[in-house]
Amino acid sequence: MSDSSDLIIGIDAGTSVIKAVAFDLSGNQLAVSSVRNRYVVGGDGSATQSMTQTWADCAAALRGLGGKVAGLAPRTAAIALTGQGDGTWLVGKGDEPVTDAWLWLDARAAPTVRQLAAAKNERARFEATGTGLNTCQQGSQIAHMAATCPELLERAETALHCKDWLFLNLTGVRATDPSEASFTFGDFRTRRYCDTVISALGLDSRRYLLPEIMDGSQDSRPLTAQAAAETGLLAGTPVSLGYVDMVMTALGAGVHTGDAGTACSTVGSTGVHMRAVTANKVYLNTEGTGYVICLPVPDLVTQVQTNMAATLNIDWALALAEDLIAEFRDAPSHADLVAKIDGWMARSSPGSLLYHPYISEAGERGPFVNADARASLVGLNTSHRFPDIVRAVVEGLGMAARDCYAAMGDMPLELRLTGGAARSAAVRRVLAASLDTSVRVSSREEAGAAGCAMMAAVAIGAYDDMDACIAEWTTPLLGEPEPPDPSLVPIYEQLFTTYRQARDGLAPAWDGLAAMRALEGVNT
Repeated sequence: MSDSSDLIIGIDAGTSVIKAVAFDLSGNQLAVSSVRNRYVVGGDGSATQSMTQTWADCAAALRGLGGKVAGLAPRTAAIALTGQGDGTWLVGKGDEPVTDAWLWLDARAAPTVRQLAAAKNERARFEATGTGLNTCQQGSQIAHMAATCPELLERAETALHCKDWLFLNLTGVRATDPSEASFTFGDFRTRRYCDTVISALGLDSRRYLLPEIMDGSQDSRPLTAQAAAETGLLAGTPVSLGYVDMVMTALGAGVHTGDAGTACSTVGSTGVHMRAVTANKVYLNTEGTGYVICLPVPDLVTQVQTNMAATLNIDWALALAEDLIAEFRDAPSHADLVAKIDGWMARSSPGSLLYHPYISEAGERGPFVNADARASLVGLNTSHRFPDIVRAVVEGLGMAARDCYAAMGDMPLELRLTGGAARSAAVRRVLAASLDTSVRVSSREEAGAAGCAMMAAVAIGAYDDMDACIAEWTTPLLGEPEPPDPSLVPIYEQLFTTYRQARDGLAPAWDGLAAMRALEGVNT
């Protein structure tokens, strides 16, 4: 690192947007450049993304950052990468893509997942990875490819993830990180590949596809001359391969600051709920769901449960109002309706309705897996009005968060929040009372990019270790604790009991509705 190098670039390649973010070495955010991502959804359940376009978009985001930060290239001490998790990005001869990437949204592996989940060695696979089987995962997708389109694998030399593909284009090195390697093909205790897991997936003969594992907080690779020409940066700049985006976001938002019993929830379009524990304290539930994902801290992992839809449920409720108002006059903007939420919450009674937030057409994956699960509103009578429905939807997010944390053990002693919904005081009150714990909001704007940039900061020696970096980059950005409302806690305690009873009882109804949808598909 030269004397003039005073910033780190964090790249967060999400599902919808690729962002390049400049931070100074103390963690202050300086500028952001973003490019929209593009992917294609097919009627067969496919969700694919052009690998060459993704790299072009990443390079464009970096060039755009150069237009916002004076002297970006010589000032860059390191580049760091994170990105959307799961999925399968196959690379063949000459580091060329074999086909478009299968994203985490791709559902084609569902038949293979059902077969693997019923196999006798599934529990052993789960106990090694700490991660439930799902169609989004690379292991399931490669197993499905082997069964249905083996020609793709025959042309492939390495299976990468999104950030790994970008790392390859930046450095010429094929690698993955300990987090994705261990929750997909390995053991979270050793952070290495595991023969038991690979065998359970039926992929012994495909082991050659797995790349080397590299920890970006300890190691980096130089930017190639070709990548430098495409990005406007300097050849030789250290490039750090970060962990998967879920844990990078949590690291940047405060999942681990040295305080016992803390947890972090990202409440955005989806809900991601995680707690940091030592590997020997992991709680493996009997249902075999969730994730265990390593943190770039020795022996520390996150237990994770993710629900498919969080604020998407609020968007649905607001769209009902927007559509109805548009029948009579100009429809309000989404922002106008969002601004009304806290007022509607104040004009409604807590716990008067029960809402299950399974609005996603893909069903639910946390803390249970059921592709046919659907949202429901229980307890309506003639006195209920739209504010009551809005409250029920928001309370449903609190119940879902509690459901996810219950599947990981005890409730957290403090919850750190990030994501768009964290800006709502009403949402924060519901989450605090649902979990009966204080909440703190991180003011970090680009937590995912910050998380991987923190890894690079440690790798280049700007900090002695990750804990020292966290103390300067993360802890000071946490707001004051907001304690739970004692009048709401007992109401939500009872509501959660009812929520779970209704959730378990609705499964046959979901089956029946799925059968009707299938019949409609046949008849159309």
